[in-house]
Amino acid sequence: MEPPRTTLVRLLLLGSVVAPCTGAAQRPDDGQWVMPGRDYASTRYSGLTQLTSANVARLKPVWNFSTGVLRGHEGQPLVVKNTMYVVTPYPNVLYAFDLTQPDYPLKWKYRPMVDPNALGMACCDAINRGAFYADGRIVYNLLDGHTVAVDAGTGRELWNVKVADLSEGETTPMAPMVVRNRVLVGPSGGEFGIHGWLKALDLATGNLAWMARNVGPDRDILARPRTFKPFYDRGTDLGLSTWSGDTWKIGGAPVWGWLSYDAELDLVYYGVGNPGPYNPEQRLGDNKWTNSVLARRPGDGSLIWAYQFTPHDNWDYDSNAEMILVDLVIKGRVRKVLVHFDKNGFAYTIDRSNGEVLVAEPYAHVNWARRVDLISGRPVIDSAKFTGSTRGNVKYICPSLEGGKSPVSPAAFSPRTGWFYVSTVNLCMDFNAEQRARIRGTPFIGASTPYVAGPGGHMGGFMAWDAVSGRKVWEIKEKYPVWSGVVVTAGDVAFYGTLDGWLKAVNARTGTLLWKFKVGSGIVSAPITYRGPDGRQYVAIYSGIGGDWALLSGDVRSDDPTDVRDPADFIRDLGRYTSGGGMVWVFAL
Repeated sequence: MEPPRTTLVRLLLLGSVVAPCTGAAQRPDDGQWVMPGRDYASTRYSGLTQLTSANVARLKPVWNFSTGVLRGHEGQPLVVKNTMYVVTPYPNVLYAFDLTQPDYPLKWKYRPMVDPNALGMACCDAINRGAFYADGRIVYNLLDGHTVAVDAGTGRELWNVKVADLSEGETTPMAPMVVRNRVLVGPSGGEFGIHGWLKALDLATGNLAWMARNVGPDRDILARPRTFKPFYDRGTDLGLSTWSGDTWKIGGAPVWGWLSYDAELDLVYYGVGNPGPYNPEQRLGDNKWTNSVLARRPGDGSLIWAYQFTPHDNWDYDSNAEMILVDLVIKGRVRKVLVHFDKNGFAYTIDRSNGEVLVAEPYAHVNWARRVDLISGRPVIDSAKFTGSTRGNVKYICPSLEGGKSPVSPAAFSPRTGWFYVSTVNLCMDFNAEQRARIRGTPFIGASTPYVAGPGGHMGGFMAWDAVSGRKVWEIKEKYPVWSGVVVTAGDVAFYGTLDGWLKAVNARTGTLLWKFKVGSGIVSAPITYRGPDGRQYVAIYSGIGGDWALLSGDVRSDDPTDVRDPADFIRDLGRYTSGGGMVWVFAL
């Protein structure tokens, strides 16, 4: 199937790590992978063409490496100047492999000191979502609230600074973004009642350049009267007045997902997570700016606009998923948009210059809301699905709090087809909220939320999505939730992985399965593709089940004799197909 003729796409691609973004037609693919989303637009698109739908069935494993870590391997490797960089989950070891030599020998290994107390704070699982290369440095976060910069050539630590407070429940598994001389980082901890923020560090020194809160008064949010202009909201101190009392001070609003940057508009975009606690009756109001996308100036942190996907979140629908930046023709007009697949089950096409919602349609099974009203920007909610401690156990809410798509699993975009490629989850839940008091540094949740498979009985899928019309183009149904990220190539091949340990390649135009390979453990990471020093195109991915599935799938670790938990009822057999174990896999023709 050909892409719609009315869809015009101009892709924002990486020029260099600190250079402005340019059109895809003006810059060939350099074969590297230097930041988590491949480019500042977070497209996870590669212009490499060696792998195609005609030959990808001949893909073979050519190298693998054990990381020595059993926790969840999220994120992705980096490939910079013929070196592959691998970051492990806790204890956050950084490996550098020489791609110019046979067997990819280890050039060096950086082993930081990481506070083991972070293991008791991390939600969910002690994962790491990757690193960023800039100006000869590998920059990444440690689980215990530190950000480090390491010399990319030697492995020498250049700086190591504390950015988060473990005693408050803040941890830092997210991948940073570097824009010019700013390193942007945020915390996890929405389930601990933190007061969420985004910080900018100086790339050369690690010194704090600015900090912006995500909730609270305008002075803390850096929402200045002359520059902050949200499309739908009016007034001052919205991050304060939309909370009851001082509940905003312990209201969550974490930043643990992915960031994007538009050099032309000079705006950084990021998603904000859930409010706390899960019992919404303890925090009346819209609870801005949780469950939102925020657009800031990277230089000084000024908030330019914000949009809230799920006001007064009743269901833990974090909005930390990626914001993919493309230009599309919407109703005959070229618009600079960001496309976002929210946990709440709606896919949004938003004007990234001002926050206007242009398209909002369900990409998963949704019953908590009937639609999104484009005039107000607000969801039209089914009142029967409201939750709270006085409402008892509210049955069968779709999607579950795992989301229609997990923010862990970044989607990809192809300018050749004009479509987005998305790993999905098909789970629904019951939600029984209860009153909860906050004790500093301990979980602040207040709900029981068992899952069941959604309509059709399958628990996940992989799909192509048209963000102009807001429709699904094709879909592959999967037995288990699909938790991996995606990469799509100019050879019209898309790659994704499954919880039971299959790396798969499909035809990006038709969804036809072209190839699959069983790796040693379930995949919760994102694949990449790169050009090696020999000129060949390679695909790389981590295997190593974890994240929420370390909690739900039962006994998948054999190194801990006390870890013999029963699996969750809805996914009792996953442990028959996978166990823990971190590996890096590389494939080529």
